[in-house]
Amino acid sequence: MNSRYSILVIAGEPNSVFLEIYFKSLKKLKIKKPLILIVSLKLIKLQMKKLKFKRKIKIINPDEILNYKLDNNYLNIIDVDYKQSKAFEKITSKSNNYIQKSFEIGFNILKENKIKNLITGPISKKTFLNKKYLGLTEYISDNFKIKKNAMLIYNKKLSVCPLTTHLPLKKVSKKINKKLIIEKVKLINKFYVNKFKLKPKIAILSLNPHGESIDKFNEDEKIIKPAIKYLRKFKYKVSGPYSADTFFLKGNMENFKVVIGMYHDQVLTPIKTLFNYDAINITLGLPMLRVSPDHGPNEKMIGKNISNPLSLIKAIKFLDNN
Repeated sequence: MNSRYSILVIAGEPNSVFLEIYFKSLKKLKIKKPLILIVSLKLIKLQMKKLKFKRKIKIINPDEILNYKLDNNYLNIIDVDYKQSKAFEKITSKSNNYIQKSFEIGFNILKENKIKNLITGPISKKTFLNKKYLGLTEYISDNFKIKKNAMLIYNKKLSVCPLTTHLPLKKVSKKINKKLIIEKVKLINKFYVNKFKLKPKIAILSLNPHGESIDKFNEDEKIIKPAIKYLRKFKYKVSGPYSADTFFLKGNMENFKVVIGMYHDQVLTPIKTLFNYDAINITLGLPMLRVSPDHGPNEKMIGKNISNPLSLIKAIKFLDNN
């Protein structure tokens, strides 16, 4: 297949479970679109040996990427130089230059419109992003000069979106505003209309327990309710604010496609409890379709060959069918 229709994969943190689940995914899937992996050739050979995975490797020149006819009988690799002597080491800032170079190569390919599908492996927010960005959603958006984005944790039955992403809880209430709620709803609605030809029913959760507050300023009354009222005036299918402690009961969930929460764990905890690894992270608002498996580097499990590949499998299948 022409490489224009490929799925670009940036492996990310070299010392993570990503390559393990990548190998497992390739064993389980039949994929129409070729996968092109941006990774260290030396590193992937070390991990292939350690994890007993065998496949021929094809080296891709990123400057000539459109000249290749590709398939997934090979590991299609864009090699990024990385000096590492063992298959698995501790996560440190020593890998930052390698990770940044990997993303720069990927971003250049995407910006030149050579490929429109992207999967990103996990990185360490503490070592790589180093407080400049809250997460990869913000890092990628900034590199494409995108100011309006949304993190959608997608499952075909029910998806969730945190209004604030990896923000410390003490800062959440200061970040919430009417404009941000409206922005997220519009991005979610546009995604569902474009991809699935439907206007999703969206539930919005309250910030405070039961939507009540002992403070004079109640964010649910002063910010969230007016935002919902405004959106409904323009025919968006939104309702709320719903109390988060009872919303994720079965009878409530069945009425909605998406739930917007005010902070990360308010919606990520229940979605992972409900669906385990059967969810993917989609960044809305970008000029390409970017998805990632819904997990981090998981340093404690690297090299053990026991990580679950389901989220990456779902990410690949989603892009392969779109």
